[in-house]
Amino acid sequence: MSGIKNILIIRLSAMGDVAMTVPLLRALVLQYPEVKVTVLSRPFFKPFFDDIPRVTFYGADVNGRHKGFLGLLRLYRDLKAYHIDAVADLHNVLRSKVVTTFFSLSGKPTAATDKAREEKKALTRAEDKIFKQLMPITQRHVQTLGKLGFPVDLTVPVFLEKKPLTTEVINVTGPKQGTWIGIAPFAQHAGKVYPVDLMQEVINLLAQNSNYRLMLFGGGKQEIEMLEQFAKGHDNVVVTAGKLKLQQELDLISHLDVMLSMDSGNAHMAAMKGIKVVTLWGATHPYAGFSPFNQPTENALTANREQYPLLPTSIYGNKIVEGYEDAMRSINSRTVVEKIEEVLKK
Repeated sequence: MSGIKNILIIRLSAMGDVAMTVPLLRALVLQYPEVKVTVLSRPFFKPFFDDIPRVTFYGADVNGRHKGFLGLLRLYRDLKAYHIDAVADLHNVLRSKVVTTFFSLSGKPTAATDKAREEKKALTRAEDKIFKQLMPITQRHVQTLGKLGFPVDLTVPVFLEKKPLTTEVINVTGPKQGTWIGIAPFAQHAGKVYPVDLMQEVINLLAQNSNYRLMLFGGGKQEIEMLEQFAKGHDNVVVTAGKLKLQQELDLISHLDVMLSMDSGNAHMAAMKGIKVVTLWGATHPYAGFSPFNQPTENALTANREQYPLLPTSIYGNKIVEGYEDAMRSINSRTVVEKIEEVLKK
């Protein structure tokens, strides 16, 4: 559409969802040099967008200034100062819809991502399940921008050159030598977390190779305690959790040779940096469209559907189905290690 110079991108959700917009916006500003972008998200995620040219970040104060309907009206008025010409609502929930409607009523073109709720229900329901690959969420976002007149080509993604690691990061990791393997063993919901004993086996097997240096990612007191347990007795296993700020963590991730992650934010942070990612899937499944960006399907190891035919039971991993608590045990720890080593050879 002519006259659109500044597009408001709304994505207020979880870390992985926000990280998945980064390659899209990088491509958008490269392919449309005349366009600027204003990103509306949670303040914590600002470092995701710091290195993308012509992107301005606005952090919503959803628990304070921008809480409730009057807060959303205030948010709209705050954003008007940025001279927004069009809105791409990549979140498409009540809060973002309200803000988008305000812009629409003021005459600005708007578009929202189709979240394919019915298709997702069909994929996860127990009866009459339709087990098929859904469109990746990044491709749905491409469609949204297309509605505004800005189709984006993601077939040849461009990733930024990695920055040298700062002294603060090197003090945690040591200097880059050999092969660096990131491991993020946690997720928001138990249905997406690989069993602790099997993850310990994976770490023990990988740590036998003295050329490997394992970086363990997580957050919060309980997770850090578990990571310390994973690392016990291994000189080449480093717990990074609780020691780095988000920007430093992103810089470290960009220096990894591979990341092992659950279906969680760390997988998407690594993917947005162009790092190879091996993912483990339990209650959820790559078919829902939330695979890490630009990763081959064979890098996703899923629980055995012959043993657990109702999988996936959930889009977010938050639904517990009786008898499916051990679904991820059907992913052998040696299979995980072999996949990591296979990816490293490519």
